Amino acid sequence: MDSSNVISSSVEYLSFRSNIPCRKIVVEEDSEKVWSVYDGGPKSIRTPLICLPPVSGTADVFFKQVLNLGAKGYRVISLSYPIYWNVNEWCEGFRKLLDFLQFDQIHLFGASLGGFLAQKFTTYTLNCPRVLSLILCNSFTDTSVFQYSDSAPFLWMLPSMVLKKMVMGNFGSEPMDSDVADSVDFMVEKLESLSQSELASRLTMNCSSSYIDVTQLQHYCLTIMEVFDECAIALAVREDLHRSYPDASMAYMKNGGNFPYLSRSEEVNLYLQVHLRRFELLQLEFEREKNADTSLCN
Repeated sequence: MDSSNVISSSVEYLSFRSNIPCRKIVVEEDSEKVWSVYDGGPKSIRTPLICLPPVSGTADVFFKQVLNLGAKGYRVISLSYPIYWNVNEWCEGFRKLLDFLQFDQIHLFGASLGGFLAQKFTTYTLNCPRVLSLILCNSFTDTSVFQYSDSAPFLWMLPSMVLKKMVMGNFGSEPMDSDVADSVDFMVEKLESLSQSELASRLTMNCSSSYIDVTQLQHYCLTIMEVFDECAIALAVREDLHRSYPDASMAYMKNGGNFPYLSRSEEVNLYLQVHLRRFELLQLEFEREKNADTSLCN
């Protein structure tokens, strides 16, 4: 471990790695397709918040959410996925993972590619809904914005160094405060840990021509989380996301860069609680109505 990396050598991160085991789960016939899962918070909760990382992320990049929200009574699961070369295969693999974990319904928090996959999975399971709500962080609805659709089928051939440069070129070069800089350093460390095939498959899903049919998701409870400073998602793409979900709740942060769940975790965690609190209130209202009906029957 690089001791110069502030986040990976922090007491909080070391506590996370010491106290939250990383489960390795295989749900396919191919034993090499291994999901990595960190599961924090009360195990009695059967509708967890599941966090999906960006291209450069591994299962531990949401450790601040797993630890802090878990301590407040929320069940938070952070994961990284095995090699899938197209979105439909990923969606089917994720569905099998939920079946294995015996989760009928979930909340999804996705960052960048993770947010795109969260939307795709929601539409993939519309006939048998598995997603209760969505939180999208610095995400998008159409991969054409990355302008790599023509070269996407050939990404599997590129050396790891070239692929990593493609990703790091989006990390930003403008002056940034120490917390944002530390989050970039941590994500670079995570990026370096990915194999060529892992990175190539993620970039292929990120860049292959695909879009979200947003008309299918208009009725979902959805929060869009954004930063106002420099990030990889262009302003035009953010505006398109807003237009796609005009009724979504907005969670703005003055700054935070590409990875606010690391650099501005307190703000992000507060927004996540506000989002999830709606479902707690709905459940309380349901229980009150149920009890009132029972009283009338008696």
